[in-house]
Amino acid sequence: MSHTKSGKVFEEQRDNEYYLNRQDAFESNVRSYPRKLPFAIAKAKGVWITDVEGKEYLDCLAGAGTLALGHNHDDILEALNAFLISGMPMHTLDLTTPIKDQFSEALLSILPNKGKEYCLQFCGPSGADAVEAALKLAKIATKRNTIISFTGGYHGMTHGALAVTGNNGPKEHVTNLMPGVQFFPFPHNYRCPTGMSGEKGAGILACQFQHFIEDVERGTPLPAAVILEVVQGEGGVNPAPIHWLQQIRKVTQEHGILMIVDEVQSGFGRTGRMFAFEEAGIEPDMIVMSKAIGGGLPLAILGIKKQFDAWHPGAHSGTFRGNQLAMAAGISTLNTLNKPHFLGSVMQRGHWLTGQLQALQSHYPCLAQVRGRGLMIGIEIVDEGLPSDSSGAYVGDGLLAAEIQRQCFKQGLILERGGRNGNVIRLLPPLIITQDECFEVVLRFESALERAIKQMRNA
Repeated sequence: MSHTKSGKVFEEQRDNEYYLNRQDAFESNVRSYPRKLPFAIAKAKGVWITDVEGKEYLDCLAGAGTLALGHNHDDILEALNAFLISGMPMHTLDLTTPIKDQFSEALLSILPNKGKEYCLQFCGPSGADAVEAALKLAKIATKRNTIISFTGGYHGMTHGALAVTGNNGPKEHVTNLMPGVQFFPFPHNYRCPTGMSGEKGAGILACQFQHFIEDVERGTPLPAAVILEVVQGEGGVNPAPIHWLQQIRKVTQEHGILMIVDEVQSGFGRTGRMFAFEEAGIEPDMIVMSKAIGGGLPLAILGIKKQFDAWHPGAHSGTFRGNQLAMAAGISTLNTLNKPHFLGSVMQRGHWLTGQLQALQSHYPCLAQVRGRGLMIGIEIVDEGLPSDSSGAYVGDGLLAAEIQRQCFKQGLILERGGRNGNVIRLLPPLIITQDECFEVVLRFESALERAIKQMRNA
């Protein structure tokens, strides 16, 4: 230990290995990110992270999309500092405050029709709790018992949220998850479950869904709700085709089935629109919101069409429903997102990055597809040396994708994987990323890609 002139005690900074070893001793096996990104963070600003050894990294993970404005954004820090010296309470259960009042008004104003038909439910601080609330409320409001979800979707790790999540890995040893969940195939940009690519495959899936709901011998009662992501994040940055999404909305409205849209990762400017569902021109019955809305601090909210707000007081409660600091940061985040041309800039940067990555495909055939919306980008990694399927899609190569991620880390570029067997490289940079920083992302990615191919394919 050392002392500053003020007498405060601080620990001398050690190397990454020191902190990782201590983390290994302190924490459960459940930790995941340190296994893929083995470093200890000393400081961060904007799009950049500096580890305890002084190495800088471009952050294209951004707290899995939480840090819409990057690390330690000046406006957010100013809002937090002002709150801390204001004397306002940090914790209020679900009691209101001037900050909560201002935040609620700002959030409702960006919902469809300026939120006139919606009310807000402040949930526990994770997106999973808002998903749990949505599932419960749908059953209460419709007096039905079942839920339809979609393959490839991710909605959280609590029991109900996990039950409607497509990934089987976390479910393998967890018994007695929420019953009454039925999965339908979700369209896939590269490997459509119908064996047909593009709009034709999506059209078949939309028709299949409609026929099932309208079939009087479908073998099951009508569901309470459908839950989906407009752009599947953990599922490999897989956007829902617009016509398919519109058709699902049409069928659900006609049959009194609530549509729950999970915007936890895709919301608040990530796709170049405030919400991903806006592109399809639909209005969900419930909107699940978290991650970016708290400005980097924990906050989760459910937007509910007022006609379906069937809760009794206290029917879904939690101690940490009133994160005042997160609301202060959230107001600052919304103010920035609402600035003229901000979302247009997100769209522009996303188009540029996607185009540059697509240009690499002619040189690197393992890059089967680059897709996404705005600054939510996925790169499908395949083994082009193996036979393709009937639609022309090659087998996903999760091992090469993992090596690309490892080499990117060595090159000072932080990103994540997703999709089936982890074969999709995912980019979720802060929305404030500059053109020069986008250029640096592409340079570092290509360098890492070359090294990964040499390492894996030569081996």
